[in-house]
Amino acid sequence: MQYRTLGRTGIKVSPYCLGAMMFGAIGNPEHDDSIRIIHKALDAGINFVDTADVYSNGESEVVVGKALKGRRDHVVLATKAHLPMGDDPNQQGNSRRWLVRALEDSLRRLGTDHVDLFQIHRPAPDTDVEETLSALTDLVRAGKVRAIGSSAFPASDIVEAQWTAERRGLQRFRTEQPSYSILNRSIEREVLPVCQRYGMGTLVWSPLGGGLLTGRYRKGRQAATHRGGFGFKHLSDERRLDAVEQLIPLAAKAGMPLTHLAMAFTIAHPGVTSAIIGPRTMDHLDDLLAGTETVLTDETLDQIDAIVPPGTDVGRLDMAYDPPAVQQAALRRRLPDERSAA
Repeated sequence: MQYRTLGRTGIKVSPYCLGAMMFGAIGNPEHDDSIRIIHKALDAGINFVDTADVYSNGESEVVVGKALKGRRDHVVLATKAHLPMGDDPNQQGNSRRWLVRALEDSLRRLGTDHVDLFQIHRPAPDTDVEETLSALTDLVRAGKVRAIGSSAFPASDIVEAQWTAERRGLQRFRTEQPSYSILNRSIEREVLPVCQRYGMGTLVWSPLGGGLLTGRYRKGRQAATHRGGFGFKHLSDERRLDAVEQLIPLAAKAGMPLTHLAMAFTIAHPGVTSAIIGPRTMDHLDDLLAGTETVLTDETLDQIDAIVPPGTDVGRLDMAYDPPAVQQAALRRRLPDERSAA
């Protein structure tokens, strides 16, 4: 396994990061089986594991904690907080009140006294970024966190956070975790260049396009899959399926499975540090590990560009973050009596 530096932290991580979202009730409920998957990934040279408190309501962190007993010192461990962890309105978000509590809960479930990377799972427009960075700075100084990062932050939010950290003398986000795949390339326009400018590492999620780049979802066919049971709209998006139908023969021509083409594409970008894989079964992991030596030629990359132009998205993932200006119609529309030009 080749290793890359995570931004400018000096921490060395594998180009494949093991995502733990599928370990627990939402994916694989068998703890022993999930632990075997984690161990096999570690044995293959993957040293980067990413989880979150919200995955199966904390169960994922429990599984990861069990798996890392005796191996913790050799793993770069990342987790996240922000999404709701209960009915209390204060059991979520990016406030100091919640982040301190959320980290303590995560450390307990993970069975460790620190995490190497603590990430803010989503932006919180109702919270000053200074409030968030101040709390995270104290957690770093307390030795409970080694580095901090963001996830799904728009480029403007990343820049604001960097400026705030510099002005206030606070810890700055060292990483960003955006979605990125052949089907979702919009981060190539601003997010990845901004991360490169500030020396941030990136661990990209959903490199298989939310499941579409496994080749199991085809136009005009129904796929009986675990993911399909969640009713995700992106799995039946005609535009995305049209692109998949063009990518499948391209992968065949290049002599590789579609999954290997998709993974090799994401880690070929100079702004990407690691791509997060999220296996639910040992077969899923074996397939992805078999493609670790895949290198795409410029010709193949040019052909991908012709199917999905650089900097563009083909549809959107159901899990993608939309800022308030996109979610709330009132922020996009003047009052009726103000809309006229005359």
